Amino acid sequence: MIRSTRVQKSERVSAARRLLAAGTSMAEAAVTLSRNFGLSRRQAYRYLEEAQADGPPPLLAEASITITLKMPASLARDLRAHAIHSGTTTSEIVRRAISAFLSATHEHG
Repeated sequence: MIRSTRVQKSERVSAARRLLAAGTSMAEAAVTLSRNFGLSRRQAYRYLEEAQADGPPPLLAEASITITLKMPASLARDLRAHAIHSGTTTSEIVRRAISAFLSATHEHG
């Protein structure tokens, strides 16, 4: 069995959210996801369950690349501690921070 990539998972969960937001029943949504993505019904239900779960939608909508950052050791320790405490990854925190920074920069010229 081939595992889906993060991008594929993001697309499938997003499609599941759209179906549920449109009022599609779980059974109908599972059939649609199964047909559109070549999934088993069981896997389609897993994506639907994830789409129903609380929390923000996945941020990955495209393939990601690896970058290297240099920062003070104390900041790296704080970042790792925050990631563990919040149940997320350091990459996710950095992605959100950079995205928020760029959005704020564009809003203020």
